[in-house]
Amino acid sequence: MTTAPLIAAPPAPGGPESSRSGRSDELPPRLPLPRRIFTHPALMHHHRLAAVVLVANLGIGWYGLGAAGWSTADLPTSQLAGLTLANFTLAVVVRQQYVINLFFWLATRAPTSWPLRIRRTLGKVYHFGGLHVGGTIAGTLWFLAFTATATVESVRSDSGTPATLVVAYLLVALLLTVCGTALPPVRARHHDLFERVHRFGGWLALALFWTLTILMITAEPGSRPLGTALLTEVSIWALTLMTLSVALPWLRLRKVPVAIARPSTHVALVQLHRRRVPFPGSSTAVSRRPLLEWHSFANVPAPGQRCFRITISRAGDWTGAVIDDPPSQLWVKGITTAGVANIETLFTKVVYVATGSGIGPVLPHLLADDVPSHLVWAVRSPRTTYGDGLIDEILTARPSATIWDTATDGKPDMVALAYRAYREHGAEAVICISNKKLTWQVVHGLEQRGIPAYGAIWDS
Repeated sequence: MTTAPLIAAPPAPGGPESSRSGRSDELPPRLPLPRRIFTHPALMHHHRLAAVVLVANLGIGWYGLGAAGWSTADLPTSQLAGLTLANFTLAVVVRQQYVINLFFWLATRAPTSWPLRIRRTLGKVYHFGGLHVGGTIAGTLWFLAFTATATVESVRSDSGTPATLVVAYLLVALLLTVCGTALPPVRARHHDLFERVHRFGGWLALALFWTLTILMITAEPGSRPLGTALLTEVSIWALTLMTLSVALPWLRLRKVPVAIARPSTHVALVQLHRRRVPFPGSSTAVSRRPLLEWHSFANVPAPGQRCFRITISRAGDWTGAVIDDPPSQLWVKGITTAGVANIETLFTKVVYVATGSGIGPVLPHLLADDVPSHLVWAVRSPRTTYGDGLIDEILTARPSATIWDTATDGKPDMVALAYRAYREHGAEAVICISNKKLTWQVVHGLEQRGIPAYGAIWDS
């Protein structure tokens, strides 16, 4: 068995030196079942956060039916409406770019002198999407209860305005549609449909909530002047916060010139200019049709220049069109947003595991060199696919990088390669940037063995 690590060498006819290593029999045994149960994908932090939100709402409902004196036959519509908006406000705000960056900033304030068990948990900050899911589900359920109660009240007392019920039922249909297209199987198979329903359905839902709230305020007995209500009603402030959260990225919508290099028919290296260079590990959303689709890519600063690059690999119709028919301009919106790999500062040393274009999110961290790290990269014909310039840049940053050429050596056992690098380089954590299947294979394969591991969870 070969024990020397794969070494990425300068240009050579055969590409990076390679050998068969990282066999699965090198892996340590998995933790005992009681210790590894929470490493199962079904119990990852994203799902735990969603469960916390749902349990908290269940507790509020239990309290309302008990101490607060709610009746199952006569639920208070005003409280139901308030709970609906509170949950949807949570769901919207945690997806706001400034809030995401704040989450990452707070989580990475912990010094490396803190116990590893605390730092490894803080590293899961990117699972915040669980709050979005929990808030959306809880808000939808509360609104179903609100609509049912409002319908019963209208039938019993022959009161209430028909417009209120019409808007409520439109919202029910819309919310169920948005939630239905967000189900993982539907989203995976019809991502463009999910994205458009989520965007336009969300905007329409927000407008309908504004309409419903104003209708309810004006229908109150002894109603306050509308101007006073708009300034004092909590629901109005919640709607205002949601509206600002949704609108802020679009207020920064702009079209920027791009220069595109195509080292191969598989990859486009896109250079964008900005007044402020993005921080390492951030991402930028770009589009050719801003109302229809957006794609986020990791920012790679260009050393010594006021520009940055993104790496686009052929992975579908949109990416293929950018490579085959490169545009001269692209739309960008919002601000650069922190990504998974920003958690590196929580550890004294990390191993980056990447496949193919996963090198894009990793490269900025290698160039910044804020945290000692080792690179394990499995890629097909790296110089042919990505060009000598990018490969030389990687080798300059990490001369001892482990590069596995899948064209000559086949597919490696990435879990074993990651573990070997983790052990031999004395790392505290592994960060994997790859496709969904392999990322989860590496992350959960290592976590089951007690090794801190991190990778995207595709929750957006």
